[in-house]
Amino acid sequence: MNWKIITWYTGVALLLVAALMTVSGVIALFTPGDGSRAPLLLSAFLTGTVGVFPLIFVRKGAHRLSFREGNSIVVGAWLLAGAFGLLPFLFYGHEFSFINALFESVSGFTTTGASILNDIEALPRGLQFWRISTAWVGGIGIVTLFSMITIGKDKSTLSGAEISSLARDRFSGERNGRVANRMMLIYIFLTLATFFSLRLSGMGWFDSATNAMSACSTCGFCIKNTSIAFYANPSAEIILTIAMLAAGLHFGILFLSIFKGRPSAFFKSEVIRVFLISVGLATLVVTADLMLNGGYSSFASALRDAAFQVASISTTTGFATQDTTLWPPLSMATLIICSLICGCSGSTSGGIKTDRAILAAKGISRRVRMTVDPNAVVPLRIDRRVKGEEQLSEAYGYIIFYLLIVVVFAALNIAFGLDFTTGVTASISCIGNVGPGFGEVGSMSNYAAFPDILKLSSLIEMLIGRLEIFPVLYLLRSASVN
Repeated sequence: MNWKIITWYTGVALLLVAALMTVSGVIALFTPGDGSRAPLLLSAFLTGTVGVFPLIFVRKGAHRLSFREGNSIVVGAWLLAGAFGLLPFLFYGHEFSFINALFESVSGFTTTGASILNDIEALPRGLQFWRISTAWVGGIGIVTLFSMITIGKDKSTLSGAEISSLARDRFSGERNGRVANRMMLIYIFLTLATFFSLRLSGMGWFDSATNAMSACSTCGFCIKNTSIAFYANPSAEIILTIAMLAAGLHFGILFLSIFKGRPSAFFKSEVIRVFLISVGLATLVVTADLMLNGGYSSFASALRDAAFQVASISTTTGFATQDTTLWPPLSMATLIICSLICGCSGSTSGGIKTDRAILAAKGISRRVRMTVDPNAVVPLRIDRRVKGEEQLSEAYGYIIFYLLIVVVFAALNIAFGLDFTTGVTASISCIGNVGPGFGEVGSMSNYAAFPDILKLSSLIEMLIGRLEIFPVLYLLRSASVN
């Protein structure tokens, strides 16, 4: 591998991180009494200095990136973003020890939304914006974002390395670079639409901006201790529910529907239908359970809370309007299932993805049919596209690895003192980039009480989940071969 070119591109990623720190620092400068000015601007200077060195001393040349190099750049950019992203938190101090600062940084960039903060509202505005900025950049992808300024075949290689093949499949016939551009356009459109809608609902400009960025990145970071419950604003809850669901859909289909005048693409998509029907059924189950066993006397209230929480967990956002650890067992079990499968490929959602679940289910169904009729020819199709054996094997492998990682990290959590419910749901939430689980990590709780060893293991699990497992395995295999 050409380590010079890898260093050059990871330097660009750090400059992007430094630019966001600078924006947050400027917000702090214009906020009276904001104590995060110096931490943010100093962090921006240090990060920018490290990032600019490769651009000065390393000649990029005309080298064309290989897939292996592109994969290394993607993994390296995420690791460095998390590492340098801790600096503003660490310099600010207070609750932020080194491990806590690293946890908060990685949680933001991976859009997990898990936090170690006991008092989020005590953070100065500049640091709150930085916290949300990490999530917004993480939602679309660090490399995808800086590839916007890259031209030529390298742009395509970088986008292809970060955007999964499952996500790119919806853009059949398009170059990887154009795929990244279209996804970015939809991302900005959703964020702005959510921001203006929240402003119309009566929410303040800063709250509207941060909640819009968090919803569209499906992170769930909020500037209030009690999350969205703080606002007690039904209109804002409806807007955020729609925004979370939209961010959990494939951006390619949204692009065709919104910018290409082809709304039929939205309604004809099997994956979107399955996802939205699943969300609807889960909402009805939780609503009924809350009415029968949750102490709700109003159907409207039960439906409102159920719809918001199901949408939040199904899209791996993690916003909360209620403490779901107090809900009946059936509602909790439904939310756990939602946090496993989650949204569609090509979205900002984490989890196994609806596409993989459909493909695996159809593969099993085909195997059963061929057992009865060995001569049957049963092609696998999703949204009228035939899927090959390689794609089916990849879906099976991903799901197996995913569940294996859940089990391993859950066992680690329990071994270091967590109760069963907390240990298992924390593992599911971290690998799926969901954030809240149940037990000690419920929707109104946090990860502050975790011992440092579990905070470290949890952030590793977040990174594995955000990178969708295979890039990490590929890099580990390449390193072992070398």
